Amino acid sequence: MIVIDNVLVSDEIVQAQFVCNLSKCKGGCCEDGDAGAPLSDKELDEVKSSYEIVKSMMTKDGVAEVEKNGLYRYDREFGWVTPTVDDKICAFGKRDQLGIIKCVFEEAYNNGQIPWKKPISCHLYPIKKSKSRYSNNVLLNYEPREDMCSPACSLGKELKVPVYKFLKEPITREFGEQFYQVLDEIASDFYSADKPNDKK
Repeated sequence: MIVIDNVLVSDEIVQAQFVCNLSKCKGGCCEDGDAGAPLSDKELDEVKSSYEIVKSMMTKDGVAEVEKNGLYRYDREFGWVTPTVDDKICAFGKRDQLGIIKCVFEEAYNNGQIPWKKPISCHLYPIKKSKSRYSNNVLLNYEPREDMCSPACSLGKELKVPVYKFLKEPITREFGEQFYQVLDEIASDFYSADKPNDKK
């Protein structure tokens, strides 16, 4: 376990390797789960302010779900989450010509239409962020889906990209540049110690 301020980082985030392979998984994390994407209280406002902009990018089923049941709902286990269509795909997701699920918030962000990229829970995946029940500590764990994410795990090993490096952008977005720099220094020490000593 790596401790940076009040954030407890699983060792796997530094040790494991991962690179999303969308051609294989088709963005399956946007539809495979027990609920929609978890949202922070602040992100509820982001969803509200962005909806009229992204509405035209959404599927008809996605719009119908939002119009019927709201922009988000409360789940007993996960708190506020995005709505889903038929308890599967996120209402704010849509498939492109290759069958890959894309986020309409991210599309609008990339087009310069909104300042918010997407829920941090999505951006950080396969890192899951949670709060300790017994303290003010934040917990970061590496939790890829065994079957769906196996191509990403294989690609990460092939390219030798640690989880934390693949997710540099969302980690920095959520915790700041200084946090990431400290994590990178700790990880560098780990990889240095893991290499055989060439000195004779």
